[in-house]
Amino acid sequence: MARTSPLIALLLALGFTGPALAQEPTAAGSEALKPVLQSDSLVFNGVTRSKDGRVFSPFQRQTKDTGIELGEWKDGKVVAYPDEAWNGWKTGDDPTKAFVTANAIRIGPDGDLWVVDKGFQGMGETPLPGGAKLVQIDLATNTVRKVYPLQAIIREKSFIDDFRFNGRKVYLTDAGSPGIAVLDLDSGQLHRVLDGHWSTVAQRPLTGQGRVLRDDKGRLLAIHADQLEVSPDGKTFYYQACTGPLYSIETRWLDDETASDDERGKHVKLHAATVSTGGTAIDAAGNIYASDTDGLRVLKIAPDGTMSTLVQDPRLVWVDAMWIDESGGLWIPAAQMNRTPAMNGGESSAVKFPTTIFRLEIGAKPVPN
Repeated sequence: MARTSPLIALLLALGFTGPALAQEPTAAGSEALKPVLQSDSLVFNGVTRSKDGRVFSPFQRQTKDTGIELGEWKDGKVVAYPDEAWNGWKTGDDPTKAFVTANAIRIGPDGDLWVVDKGFQGMGETPLPGGAKLVQIDLATNTVRKVYPLQAIIREKSFIDDFRFNGRKVYLTDAGSPGIAVLDLDSGQLHRVLDGHWSTVAQRPLTGQGRVLRDDKGRLLAIHADQLEVSPDGKTFYYQACTGPLYSIETRWLDDETASDDERGKHVKLHAATVSTGGTAIDAAGNIYASDTDGLRVLKIAPDGTMSTLVQDPRLVWVDAMWIDESGGLWIPAAQMNRTPAMNGGESSAVKFPTTIFRLEIGAKPVPN
């Protein structure tokens, strides 16, 4: 039988009777994991692929002020994108005109490449004024089309982590000052929701490969609101702290600026008892794929909240933001973030090169853009 995690055991003890927690896994074999991209020196924490086959990743600098933040994979190599200038920021430079720390990327419904910049370098730091931003890049011209400043919703410890589209709205998670931000692309207006709500707050320290993680100053790591997805019909928003569990709320409660957080909180539901997670993806049928950073596996969460193991492999160390391509393949970046100094108590990097992005055929369609 599958081993029950401590979090699931706790929920059972508390009498949780919602969606089934964990099913006996029917996992794909390790031979189904196909390495598609590798690097002998770079650490990435995500992947996205355009419909015409261009592949991009955000990269995590391992040395302060040195290295790229966003790159395109060309012939197996990484090229700074959209140019060297946007990747050349260093301490003291203008943080509004270059990537301070590109944290999450995705191809948007418009076919452009979108990038969220958290605006600071070290874990737990305060974002630089104007540093936190959402950047829209035109893939046809390889130039920045527009920058959406996020300063209006930034708090002292804000860590704008990831984002998803829903029509002309963008939802962003704040993993540092727990909450959700909503950006209206037409007006540029921003507002925060579920600010400090228990569903956005990490309830336990972050773990990876069964070990409690610490930041580069030796402090226990708590990553608050992090992973998020929107249902294919745009009506349901799924979100969680990095350590789970996964909650849901109707998107109308996020979009309505007149609603109070007290009212919103009444509509939060527990969707699935996920565990420590690096990244997620969602398909056109509403199945969510979530990594398990302790079990080195990818879970498949059905629309009713039941979970099963999609694939488990010792190479899947800290799978981060995944992507589903047009041919039904799940791109799985084994980011090894738990082995970097930022999550390893400041110790020397334990990343084992080459770092690898795998592809697994899942026969699912991506959410239509």
